Amino acid sequence: MLTGKHAVITGSTSGIGLAIARELASNGANVVINGFGDAEAIEKERVNLELEFDIKAYYINADLTQAGATRDFINASVQALGGIDILVNNAGIQHTDLIEDFPIERWDAIIALNLSAVFHGTAAALPHMKKQSWGRIINIASAHGLVGSANKSAYVAAKHGVVGLTKVTALENAGNGVTCNAICPGWVRTPLVEKQIEALAQKQGGSIEDAAREMLAEKQPTLQFVTPKQLGGAAVFLASEAADQMTGTTLSLDGGWTAR
Repeated sequence: MLTGKHAVITGSTSGIGLAIARELASNGANVVINGFGDAEAIEKERVNLELEFDIKAYYINADLTQAGATRDFINASVQALGGIDILVNNAGIQHTDLIEDFPIERWDAIIALNLSAVFHGTAAALPHMKKQSWGRIINIASAHGLVGSANKSAYVAAKHGVVGLTKVTALENAGNGVTCNAICPGWVRTPLVEKQIEALAQKQGGSIEDAAREMLAEKQPTLQFVTPKQLGGAAVFLASEAADQMTGTTLSLDGGWTAR
């Protein structure tokens, strides 16, 4: 389906990003993965992508909280791949606190990575996509890009910003072959969410699984976590011909969270 396409996925050395990279690669796309982690483990994942799916996979890291580094990362990815057809803006961090107690440095870091990096990556990728009259920009937002939750001011603000940026990107590129959409996951059992589950369990003095069930019950009516593979499938769909006329939208995979 995506044979010969070139895809760049930020924050893709584990979790959601790696699952998206795997799904794109399984459909024939060459990929650049990006993110922090153990160098040996990352190299193993990169090699596995090439061997399992018979594509080219590269690892390029960068500090995406910095505007220049983010744009340089896109340009380095284009040079490695020989082009860019698909950009998945996935990298993100989280911190929870009351607004008045929220550390300034944590606010700045979350906005820089979760929102500004999406802008800078998109700005660097668009000229290449427009030149070839084809491109897919897929922003991993969140249910928190559509609704709010207490103690998550920076994350909610950033993800709402991503949804707005998605719409503007779509409008500015309507009709030129470049689409931009956002995927809005509900609870996915990523390392970020696992930390929240552990904190809840510690606060209540209960088990990890009890805390996980309580977290789901509060927000996600299906009482099931969204899987990274499901999000990868959504990304493949948005990159496919079936989604040629789908742009500026939010695709919710949230177990009914935002239906209430």
